Amino acid sequence: MADNEKNFSAEEREAMQAAAKEAKARRSRAKKTPEEQRAEGEADLKAAVDKLSDDNDKKLATALHELVTEVAPDLVPRTYYGMPAWGKDGKVLCFFQPASKFKVRYGTFGFEPISNLDDGTMWPTAYALLELTSANRKLLAERIRLAIS
Repeated sequence: MADNEKNFSAEEREAMQAAAKEAKARRSRAKKTPEEQRAEGEADLKAAVDKLSDDNDKKLATALHELVTEVAPDLVPRTYYGMPAWGKDGKVLCFFQPASKFKVRYGTFGFEPISNLDDGTMWPTAYALLELTSANRKLLAERIRLAIS
């Protein structure tokens, strides 16, 4: 057994492989038009959603993609360690971590440090998510708007 197989779980190895593939794709997309970059990112995001084994994760990922696209149409769909994500200026701004990917109880919608969420000395950067209710949609829409402001 190789050292990395002892030190990393199968999920972690899969995420590292996905990140390497995404980095290669980003380098090749840098030469393309913004429209081509968006189309390829959209295809990658949809492929990542299709690979999800859990129907609730698929439902949440699809609903989150619709929400982000509606609230922040300038964010570019992409993947982040094989998970659905949305970026700005070539960096991930927000992402969905499916529950099934790490065998946990709930999915997480999170924001990366480029997000403009600062509020004093402490603020939330991730939300546990079991269902995307109308109240949850409203709250996340407000957070997304703030994040891109």
